[in-house]
Amino acid sequence: MVEIIRDEITTDDAWVGPAVQNDMSWLYELTDGDIAEIDAALQAVKSANLEIPFTAQDFPLLTFRARLDELMDRVLSGLGVILIRGVPRERYSDEECGLIYWGISAHIGTPVSQNARGHLLGHVTDEGKNLDDPNARGYQTKNRLDFHCDQLPVDVLGLFCLRGAKSGGTSYLVSAPTVHNVMLAERPDLLDVMYAPFHVDWRGDHPDGSQPWYDIPMLTAHDGRIAARITNRSFMESVSRYGENLALSDAQREALDVFQEISNREELRLKMNFRPGDMQFINNHTILHARQAYEDYEDPALKRHLLRVWIALPDGKRRPLAPVLNERYRFVEMGGIPKQAAAA
Repeated sequence: MVEIIRDEITTDDAWVGPAVQNDMSWLYELTDGDIAEIDAALQAVKSANLEIPFTAQDFPLLTFRARLDELMDRVLSGLGVILIRGVPRERYSDEECGLIYWGISAHIGTPVSQNARGHLLGHVTDEGKNLDDPNARGYQTKNRLDFHCDQLPVDVLGLFCLRGAKSGGTSYLVSAPTVHNVMLAERPDLLDVMYAPFHVDWRGDHPDGSQPWYDIPMLTAHDGRIAARITNRSFMESVSRYGENLALSDAQREALDVFQEISNREELRLKMNFRPGDMQFINNHTILHARQAYEDYEDPALKRHLLRVWIALPDGKRRPLAPVLNERYRFVEMGGIPKQAAAA
């Protein structure tokens, strides 16, 4: 039997944007001691000539490791988001930033593959693609992105800002439990639709030899806690290329439209403008993220560029999920999206 939450959610992750916009509980400024420790760990990795993927033990964090554990508690049990600010970006090359971000992420959990190319440390930058291309993913474009979760139900999603855009590209976050509360109050009839399976296009990232689409509810619940699987609308529009029977129903379209309209309300969402060196970590089960379209620089060396990690948490730290979502989580346990033989 499918569990559906019919009561208002009152946990800490059910927040509204204006109430937390200036709440410093989601922002942590690195201290001089933190930076010195991170720098020493970077030098240890470089001295050993290590490359990604290296282990947390290869990137030793002593006192900052305890601080990082406390910050991740805020992601897993609190608001669901933390922004770590203060990495002296001008001191490090792009490659060194990648080593730093990987090292910190390895202390949080296990980064997994994000695409059919097998990328463990992803690159969010305009590759000249557009969401009209059924095999394009949002991170490869400069398009506006609606509120969504990332494709696999990884526990933590992370971004590191190497460079911002010429204009635009603002990051928005919204609490899925809060959107659920509003939909429950305004359109409870549509909640049943969101808890039922949708057909979703892999958009070219399906494992070799497998079906190029899958079924997943946009919302699931387990032990009274929701986990959102809100997917970018383009993934549910392009799936009809495999059969008109897979196209969205009228009820599904309405439910998605209402969910997005609620998510985009200014009184609900939290706005973040990344600075170079910022590290953002969010709970991929409870926080939805969106992005403005952006204008980029012509010079490739100045283009907007974020690094991305999908992090699987160890048993004991990760939250229990509904059976249908646990089935999808097996991809995470196997290392993420399998690398395709033909992928570039």
